[in-house]
Amino acid sequence: MNGGDAYGMMEAQYIRRHHRHDIRDDQCSSALVKHVKAPVNLVWSLVRRFDQPQKYKPFVSRCIMKGDLGIGSVREVNVKSGLPATTSTERLELLDDEEHILGMKIVGGDHRLRNYSSIITVHPEVIEGRPGTMVIESFAVDVPEGNTKDETCYFVEALIRCNLKSLADVSERMAVLDQTQPINGY
Repeated sequence: MNGGDAYGMMEAQYIRRHHRHDIRDDQCSSALVKHVKAPVNLVWSLVRRFDQPQKYKPFVSRCIMKGDLGIGSVREVNVKSGLPATTSTERLELLDDEEHILGMKIVGGDHRLRNYSSIITVHPEVIEGRPGTMVIESFAVDVPEGNTKDETCYFVEALIRCNLKSLADVSERMAVLDQTQPINGY
């Protein structure tokens, strides 16, 4: 993991426990951490919705599900203009409501993220004396021909940082509005 960020003891422990990727020599991998000033159940209610990534991912304009919301289900995501892609086909690999873990793989699309896999976990913590959430997202992806590992990681980390910032903004806004009941019973 070469996230460039120094991890605290809890972050490192969660990353070792939940964020394992089998990395080949032609791949890069990293893990990013975001602290959110909203309760874990609220944050998880957004993250776990594999069928609605546009609720917090700013680059997603539309999502069409193929199948139910179980492991192995596939979503077709339309990407907003400005990125070097228009579609991404993604498969749900892991959804654990007890441990708050979601894993996915990109299985198609018109982009250069080949063999991309991601794990996102949410963990309760206390921030400024109030219920908060530590969100960790890790990934592994092939380094495209003509790019370096550093360039590839930098690009993917920038996308994830935007997604995590948006997740924090949406969650914190909902928490302020006292919408702390989980969405759809989760």
